[in-house]
Amino acid sequence: MAYQTFLQEYMLIPPVTRVYTTACVITTLAVQLDLVSPFTLYFNPILILSRFQIWRAITTFLFFGNLGFNFFFNIIFTYRYCRMLEEGSFRGRTADFVVMFVFGGVLMILCAFFVNLLFLGQAFTVMIVYIWSRRNVFVRMNFFGLMNFQAPYLPWVLLGFSVLLGNSISVDLVGMAIGHIYFFLEDVLPRQRGGQKILKTPKFLKRIFDPVPDEPEYEPMPELANVRPGGFDWRRRNVFNEDEDNR
Repeated sequence: MAYQTFLQEYMLIPPVTRVYTTACVITTLAVQLDLVSPFTLYFNPILILSRFQIWRAITTFLFFGNLGFNFFFNIIFTYRYCRMLEEGSFRGRTADFVVMFVFGGVLMILCAFFVNLLFLGQAFTVMIVYIWSRRNVFVRMNFFGLMNFQAPYLPWVLLGFSVLLGNSISVDLVGMAIGHIYFFLEDVLPRQRGGQKILKTPKFLKRIFDPVPDEPEYEPMPELANVRPGGFDWRRRNVFNEDEDNR
């Protein structure tokens, strides 16, 4: 019964979020169990071009490091904000969400050719968080009960948190830069005088992914049900707490 309940809840997760987060967890567990070596996963342009190890262009987004605080922190944020995007501004537009993934991934790989980045999963998470934050500018957030800020500042708070943990800021900066490029092309440029939509979803992707009929028992994330955004009590879990600014 518990397994059936878990499976039912799992299948209610939007498809792109479900596939990506599952792939990240499986990859990390495979490395933890010594089934796969991280040396076969990291981004290496020489091996990709000379030995045609094309899979590295994908696995570089799936490994967040060994099981530990850094992994759980990244996977929670990846799942949470990826799902909120897919159930929010991308609801009913799964094909467009896939295009966002591909667009961000391709740009990050291009950056990795010039910047020494071995794993791009954290940068991808920051990109997702950045896009969500720019599309939810009125959501107020709280960091460990110490500071309150509007959602657009969340990526910068994560950047500062990375510095405190001793991580390289280049990963976060790449994610923020690519997130801003996508946001500008998708949300800003088309609204300018003479502007137009540059990113267009191929018809074959729309035939594959759209339209997706709503399941009768489908329940959106709490933010989309007009209750307190954030769903989880992040203060109680020592991560983040979000609250609507009703003033």
